[in-house]
Parts: sequence; structure tokens; C-alpha cells
Amino acid sequence: MPTDVQTSSKPSKSTVDEENRENSTVYLPSDSSKGCLTSARGRPNQRPPVNLTKRYIDSLSDVSKPVLHWDKALTGFGLQQFKSGVLTFVLDYRNAEGRKLRVTIGRFGALTVEQARDQARALRGRVAQGGDPAREVKQRREAPTVGNLLDAYVTKHLEVGNAPRTQRDNKALIKRHIRPALGALKVASVTRQDVLKLRRRLEKTPRQANLALAVLSKAFNLAEEWEWRMDGSNPCRRVPRFEENARERFLSAEELARLGAALEEAETKGLPWRERKDAQAKHRAKPENRHTIPNRAALTIVKLLLFTGARASEILGLAWADIDIDRGTVSLPSRKGGARRPHPVSAYALDLLSEQTRTKGSPWVFPAPMDASRPLSLSVLENAWQALRAHAGLDDVHLHDLRHTAGTYVSQTGANAFSVRDFLRHKTLAMTGRYANRDADPIRQAADAIGERLHRGLTTKLTGHEGTRRRAETRNG
Repeated sequence: MPTDVQTSSKPSKSTVDEENRENSTVYLPSDSSKGCLTSARGRPNQRPPVNLTKRYIDSLSDVSKPVLHWDKALTGFGLQQFKSGVLTFVLDYRNAEGRKLRVTIGRFGALTVEQARDQARALRGRVAQGGDPAREVKQRREAPTVGNLLDAYVTKHLEVGNAPRTQRDNKALIKRHIRPALGALKVASVTRQDVLKLRRRLEKTPRQANLALAVLSKAFNLAEEWEWRMDGSNPCRRVPRFEENARERFLSAEELARLGAALEEAETKGLPWRERKDAQAKHRAKPENRHTIPNRAALTIVKLLLFTGARASEILGLAWADIDIDRGTVSLPSRKGGARRPHPVSAYALDLLSEQTRTKGSPWVFPAPMDASRPLSLSVLENAWQALRAHAGLDDVHLHDLRHTAGTYVSQTGANAFSVRDFLRHKTLAMTGRYANRDADPIRQAADAIGERLHRGLTTKLTGHEGTRRRAETRNG
């Protein structure tokens, strides 16, 4: 005879169905009366109530279908017996609308009869005050989870007005870190401690942690707007962010000269092979033939990144329709991921663009070599840059540092903060920018000034000790 919850390593389908019924709100027929034995299908079987005690429960025999045993002492309180052996305490009641409902209290074994009866009395007290326990349970069960919130955040916010790269990065962050940690929790139940736990998991990657907190904070702000949480209850509030070390790498005059020399060599004789010291190829090319010219479009793009201060993706995606030689402008995004707008550039940048040969049928200034309908890929540009920076001895310099270099040189011309912001198309100083002169002339002057300086730097010949040292490094691989 069953006296406790019976389980097996692999429950049968009937067991799962019974447990699903156990955890669901049951709407009973209006003619079901006290003292009836009711199956899960609501079919009454007349039997008088009993003194529901542990001894009575221990004496129960197995059943072939769900059975209800009602208690004499407390109206509506009973024990539901499933054929799997699961025994669950329940309470039937009528809500304020007169509808008869059933709420599950808990399993026998986890609760004694007296504990379950006490909880049933408390539930009846809530019903008398207008409460509806079964409906509250149903609402909690159907309440949105953080996983639901993240889905809504992506479709209703992230994919609306955000740059493709931002969408890609945030989706990856959600998939890799946020959803596994919090996705199963109810939105309304997430606490600051849950967020702090996620923060601790990511403490070895401060930038990722801060971005995750920013995404999560925005999602919970939206949850408040959508009334999924109480106003002012964002659990990310007062969760401290990690301190990040902002990268401030830019090229010095001497490094710029080394890069210029590497570019000239790459465009003429090609860059020397980077061979392993233990390489033992049977048929090796002669030393004078061990040079490779990188993708020429990629070399031009490297120069344009310096002269324009643009992001790599912005130049890679440059179309001929974006260039206006007569006005001296190139259409670039007004902000990261934004729509393109005409932007003044230096004469050196315009010269580089004018020298590009148009590929028939392709709208791109720098089309892919094997498919002109697509722009040159970032991987091709990165490969060329890796070879260039290695030959120039700039191993710690990234492509984006060319943008930092352009911005630094603009500021060193004496241009004010507004001109620097407009040259780099940053969102900073947005509130005070409306009081500044928005005419293109200051930006063009800044672009021409740094264009001249960068051109001089790139064309400076390496002489003396530095030239000897770099040539020796090149020969030694």
C-alpha cells in the first residue's frame, strides 16, 4: 500500500499525465458536491467523507484511476490518489465569481495530514477575504520568464534601430551568458543577488560583464514599461560595474614612418615571407623571390582608415554612390551603425579613392576578388594588416588604432572638442554640440591638416640606426 511518493528512473506516460493534472488548476462541474469521489475527468462516484489521517492513508490500496478522498473535518479539503502512487493534498473552494476551483497544497510525505489541513484553513481564510489561490498559482505559472523577456528585448528593441554588429554581439552575449544563468527565472522574481551572481561569473572578463549588465538593465527597464515588474524594481540598480582600461594606442611619428615604409614595400616588391625557423621545404624559392604582395585594395583601405578616421566596416562597405569628388565628401555613418551622410575628407583620401578602378557591375569601391557583388571581407583586410604590422614591428597595433591615431592627430592640431567629435562622428558632446558651429569648414580644415601630417609621416624615409635595425629584423624573420 502506498504511503509516500513513488518514483522511478523513467516515469511512464500515464505517470507524467497524472502529475501534470496534479499541478494544474481544475475547474469542477457546478453539480459536484461534498463527499463525492471525483476522477480526473470529473465523473462523480458517491462515497461519504472520511477522517483523513495518516493511518487511513497508510491503509489505502492501489487504484486503477485517480481517486479523491474528502476530509470530514474541513470542507473542501481532501487527498488525491493517482494510480502511480502519488498522493497529493488539495482544496476545493468557490471564488468570488462563484466558480468552483481546486488548488494543490502539496504531496503527502513532504507534508503531514495536519500540516496540509492547516494550510488548507489558511487558504480558505484568503478565499473568505476575496482571494483566489488557484488563479494566483496559474498566474505565477504562466508569468513571463527572463527567457521570454530576452526574446521580447531582441525583437522589440535590439533589432529596431541598432547596428547589425551591435545586434550580433548582444545576441551572442545573451546566448552565451545571460540566458543560461537567468533564463528560467520568472521576471518578477529576479533579485539583485541573482544579478550579482551573474556578475561574479564574468569577473574575469570585465568588459563582457559590463555589457551583460547593460543589456540586462535595459531588458528590465522594458519589463517595467510592459508591466512585467513593478516600477522602480530593476534588479540591476546599484549593481557596480567593473573598471575597464580603455585602449589608447595610437602611432607615434616614428611608428607612422615604419608603417609607411612597410606599405611602400608591400605595394612594390611585396612583403617577405614569414617563415618558420625550422622550415625544411625541399624546393624553396630563392631568397629574392620570397615576397608576396598583399591584397592591394586592403593596402589602400589601411591608408584610408588613417586619413578618414573611419571604422574598418565603414570603408569596406563603401559604395561609389557614397563618394562625391566635386564636393570633397564621402558618405559615412553619422554615428556607429547609423545612416550614411556626406562627410568632408582630406584631399589625400579623395586621391586614393579617385585612383580606384571601377569593377563593372559592382556598386562597391572595394569588391571581393571572387564575387564583385559583395564587398571585400574583413578577413582579407585583417590578413593584410597582420602581415603589414609584423613587417613594421607594430605587433600590438590593431586596425582600430588607426582611428585612434587620426583622432589624436586632429586634437593635436588645436581643433576643439566639437571638431574632433564631428571628425570621428562620435555621439559624445551631444547636448552641447547644438551650440557649436555645424559648418563643414572646421571639419574639412582638420581633415586637411591631419591628412598633410599623416602623408608626411607615411612618406618619411627611415634612416640611420632605426632603418638599419628594422632591415635586420626583416632579414631575421
